[in-house]
Amino acid sequence: MIKKGIPGGTVHAMPADLKTILKNQPKIEAIWKDITPLARNEWICWITSGKKAETRDIRIKKALSKLKGGMRRPCCWAGCTHRSYITN
Repeated sequence: MIKKGIPGGTVHAMPADLKTILKNQPKIEAIWKDITPLARNEWICWITSGKKAETRDIRIKKALSKLKGGMRRPCCWAGCTHRSYITN
């Protein structure tokens, strides 16, 4: 049976606010489903690492714009601090 939901990352689950936005933008949802689980993990970690709600909202908007523009991973970010758990 194929899961029809919006997938999360390798470590991070899909946050509800990002999931809702992706459901309302089918083209970006399709791009999201096309990137690797590790790439999705990087986007989720980047978005959720913002301490303030305003920062998170800005990052969600930037992520959607960058995904739509063809970027598959967040740029100029050190990466998910949880990554070591993925490779070990």
